[in-house]
Amino acid sequence: MTWPRVDGLRSIEFGSPGAVRTELVGLVLAGAKTATAGLLEHDYAAEDEEVEHVGERLAVLDDSGARVATVRVTEVRVVPFAAVDDAFARDEGEGYEGHEDWARSHERFWAAHAGVAVRADTPVVCLRFVLETGA
Repeated sequence: MTWPRVDGLRSIEFGSPGAVRTELVGLVLAGAKTATAGLLEHDYAAEDEEVEHVGERLAVLDDSGARVATVRVTEVRVVPFAAVDDAFARDEGEGYEGHEDWARSHERFWAAHAGVAVRADTPVVCLRFVLETGA
């Protein structure tokens, strides 16, 4: 399975469908969310997708699958779950004060929505991005 392509760009979908995705897309559009994380083995390897690269443009999809914006990747790091730093956690724009709250929230999310129990050494893809003007 590959991620949907929109207008020649790979897409990015935040969180799970429904209220969570709507909220996260709103944070992206407001400029408050400038980072996101995914599981290397579950979100990329299992779906046969390459990790994004700096400069790549991604189509942001809303809950209905419509393109609502474009972001440009400014940083890509693959780090162990335990090494996600406080600054990255805050840049996710969801009110995390640092790694501890980020870790608790993401452990719950990935267990509930991906069926994955993360460990300290689980590889996490950390993306930073900027919102481009226009879609």
